[in-house]
Amino acid sequence: QVQLAESGGGLVQAGESLRLSCAPSRNIFGIGFMGWYRQAPGKQRELVASITSGGTTDYADSLKGRFTISRDNAKNTMYLQMNSLKPEDTGVYYCKALRNGFQYWGQGTQVTVST
Repeated sequence: QVQLAESGGGLVQAGESLRLSCAPSRNIFGIGFMGWYRQAPGKQRELVASITSGGTTDYADSLKGRFTISRDNAKNTMYLQMNSLKPEDTGVYYCKALRNGFQYWGQGTQVTVST
């Protein structure tokens, strides 16, 4: 069974940075699309950024210039570098991967940005 695990969340002050990581529980082949999503209290889950196995990236417009997504295909590990964090970035961040058309999700990691 393939599982994803996020790490790197925590409590920071506005303007600081965090780097999130996401990796499968075991080495596997065939992970294509990977993405970061977040869900703030009382809000719907939203796409933060995504990256394909070929390196194509997409970002939410409001996050361009602050967040950077990257991927190590050898490890199927994905990263999200978050700079200049704002209180509105607070939420649970989830990792998603697609493998052979099937969706896999991590358990989420909490990011809290204080004023």
